[in-house]
Parts: sequence; C-alpha cells; structure tokens
Amino acid sequence: MSQLLLREELDESQRASVPLKAQKNTLLISHGRPPWYGPDGKCISDAFVIGVGGGSASGKTHVARQIVKALGSIPTVLILSQDSFYKYHSPEEIELAFESKFDFDHPDAIDMPMFASCLADLKACRQTNIPVYSFAEHQRLQETKYAYGATVIIAEGIMALHDPALRSLYDLKVFVQCDSDLMLARRITRDVKERGRSLEGILEQYLRYVKPSYDNFVRPTAAFADIIVPGQNNSVAIELISTHTRRQLQERSNSFRPKMVTSSLHAPSLVNEPLENDPNLMILPSTPQLEGIFTILRSKDTNNQDFIFFTDRLSTLLVEHALQFLPYAPLTVTTPLGVKSHGKKLISKYLCGVSILRSGSALERGFRRVINDVPVGTLLIQSNSMDGEPLLLHLKLPVSVRHRSSAEETWVILLDAQIGTGAAAFMSIRILLEHGVKQDHIIFVTFLVARTGGITTLRRAFPHVRVVCGTVDNEMREGWLEGDRGEGNEDGVGRKIWVMNPGMGQIGDRYYL
Repeated sequence: MSQLLLREELDESQRASVPLKAQKNTLLISHGRPPWYGPDGKCISDAFVIGVGGGSASGKTHVARQIVKALGSIPTVLILSQDSFYKYHSPEEIELAFESKFDFDHPDAIDMPMFASCLADLKACRQTNIPVYSFAEHQRLQETKYAYGATVIIAEGIMALHDPALRSLYDLKVFVQCDSDLMLARRITRDVKERGRSLEGILEQYLRYVKPSYDNFVRPTAAFADIIVPGQNNSVAIELISTHTRRQLQERSNSFRPKMVTSSLHAPSLVNEPLENDPNLMILPSTPQLEGIFTILRSKDTNNQDFIFFTDRLSTLLVEHALQFLPYAPLTVTTPLGVKSHGKKLISKYLCGVSILRSGSALERGFRRVINDVPVGTLLIQSNSMDGEPLLLHLKLPVSVRHRSSAEETWVILLDAQIGTGAAAFMSIRILLEHGVKQDHIIFVTFLVARTGGITTLRRAFPHVRVVCGTVDNEMREGWLEGDRGEGNEDGVGRKIWVMNPGMGQIGDRYYL
C-alpha cells in the first residue's frame, strides 16, 4: 500500500502517467505513524534518517527504493532527493545549462543549507516545504512540495555525504559504489529517456563536469559511510540495512495510550481537582435544554434521524461558545438609522477547522452553521488493531497550516466527538504544534470529556490549549472490542479498549448509520 505525495517538474495532468521510477521525492505510506512523543507532550523519538551517497547513475535511487521495499510494514518512509535543492539560476546560467556548459555536479550548485534545513525539520518531526526543480527548464520553480510525518527518511544524492551539516543528521550513512562504465551507460539511458538530452551533450557534460566531480568530491565521501553498497547485486547489503533500521525503530517504539489513562488514574491530586476549575477547559453551563439534548443522545433507543438532529444542535452550541475565545478588536459601525454603534470584529488573520475523522466530522455541520467561509482540514487517526495505539493514517490540512510562516498566525478549531484516553487528541495537537500553530491558538471542541481519562495528562502537556466540551463523564472502564486479536487477548475474542461511562456509544457509527 503506497501513496505518492511528492512529484517534481510535472503539472497535475502529467503526474498520474509518470512511472514510479521517474519520480524522485516520494512518500510511501504503509500502516500509519505511531506516537513519537511522551505523555509530557515532548518529542521522544526523531525520525530515523539514512543518507545515501554515490556517483551519478550509480543506483542510489534504486537502493533507496529497495530499502523501502525491504522494510515492509514500517510506517511512512520518505525518499528525499538532493536534486530538488539545486540553486535558483540566473538567465546566463540557464543559457549555459542548455548548452551543457554549466557544472551541476559541483557542491556549489546545490543549496546545501536549505537541504539541511528541510531534512532537520523532517527529522525533528516538523513539517517542511521542499523546493521543486525542473530539469526541463534548468530552474527551481516557485512552487514547493509539502512533506510531513515520516518515520524513516532516506536522503539521496551525489553530495549527500559531502556536507558536514547533512552528515550530522544521518543515523546511518550509505555509499553506493559502482563501476564508472556502468554509471555512464545508465546516465546516457536516463538522460535520453527521462530528460530529453542528446547523446553528444550527455558525453560532453560527463567528461567536462561529471567525471571530475566524482573523482574530486563524490568518491572521497565513501570514507564517511557506515556501509558500502554495490551498485548492483546488492540484496545482502539491502537486507543488512533494513534489519538495522527495523531494530532501531523497535528500540524507539512507544506504548502511549495506556500511559494516558494510567497517568491520570495515578495522579489523584489532578483527578480530584475539579475540571471545572481549569480556566482553559470550558464546560457548557448545565441547563434543562442541554440536559435534554444529552438524554436523547445517550439513549440507545434514539433513532438515527433524531440522533443526527440533536448532534447538530449540540455541535452548533459548542462552536458558538468556542468563538468567544478568538481575538476581537473594537469596531464602530453605522446602523440603517444613521446611528453609531460600537461593537467587535474578528481579527484573526487565518482561521480554520480541523476534523479528527471520523467521529469528529459529526461536528462539522454545526461548525459550518456558525462559520461557513473558512477551510476545514482532516486528520485520520485510528487505533492499531493489535495494541490499541493511535496511528496517523492521513492528514489534509488547510494551506495556512501547511506553511510555517502562516501557521504561526492561524487559529485552529479542532473537532472530535470525545476525549476519552486522549490519545487522538494528543496526537492531533502535536501535529498542529509541529506545523507551527501556537498552543494558545488551538481550541478543541468536543461533546464529552472523561474525568478519569487522558484529559488530566492533556492539560499538563498543553496547558494553553482551550478545550470546549458539553459535559464531563466521571468514569472510564476497560472493555473489549469484539472481532480483533490483540495484546493480552490472543484468542481473538476482542481487543482491549477504554470506554467512557455512561458515554454516547460509537458516535461516528451512530451519526453515519
């Protein structure tokens, strides 16, 4: 199972028809990304980074893809190509490039600081925006490609091991060694077929730039490698690399969901402190109307039509309540009678919603009734069927969040049906923070919060995130989700889960029944 996220040089109509081998930057998603942080909210596990260097057409990209294939079920692997980081060229340099008289194989042709910066962000589990370079135009384009969420990053390029700043980011350094005649034959085939070059131009560029660069800059970097991989017949080396990578990831594995519950259950001073005293946890005032809505929503006898209607009513009330925590400024307007009236206006530069699928989408209609002209993104976070850990399977965030400069000025209203163990809430907040959204710019809107669940851990880790909820359930209990074989339940009767009591059942299932 793989999804291509990053493709260079192509418009939308061309991308679907390009074979995988012709694409450089690729995000391969298998089984979702598990937690990479602890209950204190801090990152405890960087992405594992492999640097793959070697001569032009030595087989670096092929080796990178073979590593991905050998890793099997390892979640979310990103292949990051150095070719994206060629510098922006002047008109004179472009003219030389079309005449095969520009040296693309010298270290100075590559924007090493940007390469290192993007890689450092990805290694630290932050988003980044990778430049796009067009070989057809010999130019870096204005567009960038958004990347986030890799567990393993493979950075490949002829100078991948040349720059000390890059080498410091690698957990494993690989050099692909290949016969020079074979590299030339591969380069001719590739440049004719994929880049539209002439044979004469390819040979001229090879003799003038490629071969001297390999001798002077590329081949010496083999001394920095942890392992030398042959450019062909390298299955043994690939298996060695993949085995080491799997072992490293296993050592970094993190059992998170149980910690969310047990840390709350074993922190009586925090659990016994009324949630109502938390200034950043806002509970809707209890009224006969609200109690009536919850009575209908909790009842197993409520039909689907009524459940949807009252779910939309409750989500509307919650989002309306959440709006008071957005920034406002004084504004004076003139009424139809010509009278000056003093009021307020919303002054957030960017505002968006993000729904945690799929139960979070049950709040979207209410959100749209209150705010109908802002983008709404989605996060797909589901539990691992074997151990119950949250997994990030997919994200589609609004544009203002995908760029760090605008994310810092973005207010986000997070939507989810409930905060039980808090595992999904925790992961969603971490994702937004790693994109640059400020903690006090996040408002989490939810129907229910479990007093003895993960909310206490969430409050300690993210004290400035505001949570707006309809009511608080006092208990969580352990149960089994039928049909899954999981940890501690090898007979397959069900998977252990934590459920809210009295709760509202599986809200997403009931809403979309």
